[in-house]
Amino acid sequence: MGKGKIDDRVYALYDAYCHGRLSRRDFLNRASTLTVAGVSGLAMAQAMLPDYAAAETISFNDERIKATYVTYPSPGGTSGEMRGYLVQPAGEGPFPAVLVIHENRGLNPYIADVARRAAVEGFLALAPDGLAPIGGYPGNDDDGRAMQRSLEQPKLRQDMINSARFLKSHSLSSGKLGATGFCWGGMMTNLLAVALGEDLSAGAPYYGRAPETADVPKIKAALAIHYAEDDERVNATWPDYEAALKASGADYEAHIYPGTRHGFHNDSTPRFNEAAADLSWERTIALFKQHLV
Repeated sequence: MGKGKIDDRVYALYDAYCHGRLSRRDFLNRASTLTVAGVSGLAMAQAMLPDYAAAETISFNDERIKATYVTYPSPGGTSGEMRGYLVQPAGEGPFPAVLVIHENRGLNPYIADVARRAAVEGFLALAPDGLAPIGGYPGNDDDGRAMQRSLEQPKLRQDMINSARFLKSHSLSSGKLGATGFCWGGMMTNLLAVALGEDLSAGAPYYGRAPETADVPKIKAALAIHYAEDDERVNATWPDYEAALKASGADYEAHIYPGTRHGFHNDSTPRFNEAAADLSWERTIALFKQHLV
């Protein structure tokens, strides 16, 4: 089903479902009460669910990359150990490094694919799985979302900070570190910029909530900040964030993509906007090449 056939009310229900405010059952049940131009809301809702296999962009066995899973220490995190998906470009390195941070459901196939996209561009990419200490991404987003919500959030955030430090010091890393993330990962990218200071050279958060205003002066990374136009909850944090970035003299650019919704970069659901996803990714890669290479 094309995105043009999905009613705005179903998009709103899906957003609530994605962010844990509705269960899958409630999402489908509420959508099923709608009918628009002869199309059932249930059919629209089912079309919103991700299709990861169809959305894969870079194959795991692409000859331009080498992918593997790695484990590493994570003191102060959920269990003291973390696991992530490490993707290196072809060649011996060292390579500039990019951390790719997942949404609120663990390391799903979309995020692994984004890590491979970064590696194809010449970056050593690590996509940590915040769910690794409790079994890892379970193979579906519903259980992944529940698992991530069950974690102690300060410990989960520490696992991401430790993942960034592991990647920066990796033997294949040049020592130059960037980060990007989506939704929860966008928020975490902002928090990494605060926590790491000069150790993070560049960050590209996608539709992520802003850090605390008082912490913004700690940010030393160059930022390319991406927002969807129709994303009231997240965008409400932008004005204060922008004012603080200006006041601190930060190196940043911000883009709000017309006609887009939260999650527009994720090509596994109808919220995907190809033009905005491509343009934002071009800007992200340009940022990393400017500041990491």
